[in-house]
Amino acid sequence: MNATIFSSPVFVKDGNCIVREIVTIDGAIDFLEEWPESRRDLIHKTALKACYDAHDGYKPVDVVRQAFISFAKRACILEDPASVMPWISPSKSGRGTEAV
Repeated sequence: MNATIFSSPVFVKDGNCIVREIVTIDGAIDFLEEWPESRRDLIHKTALKACYDAHDGYKPVDVVRQAFISFAKRACILEDPASVMPWISPSKSGRGTEAV
C-alpha cells in the first residue's frame, strides 16, 4: 500500500456543495490549500501542518486522516460515507466506479 493513501476515503463538501472524495495526503493538501482564507482557523492550520509533516515523512498517514476529519467536522463539511456510497455505482465497462 502506498504510504500516502488513507486507510479509507474521507468525503467532504466543497464550497459548491459537491461531495469530494479525499483519499491521499496530496488530496487533503490540495483541498486545504484551496480553502478560503477567510474561513481558515487553528484547526485548518493544524490539519495542513499535519499533511505537510506526513508528506515529508514525519507523521503517519492515519494521524493526517484524523486531523483532516477534525477539520471537516469543525467546518461542517464532513459527509457520512454511507450517505455518499449509494450514489456511486459500477461502471458499465465493469472497470471501476462512476458517479450516477
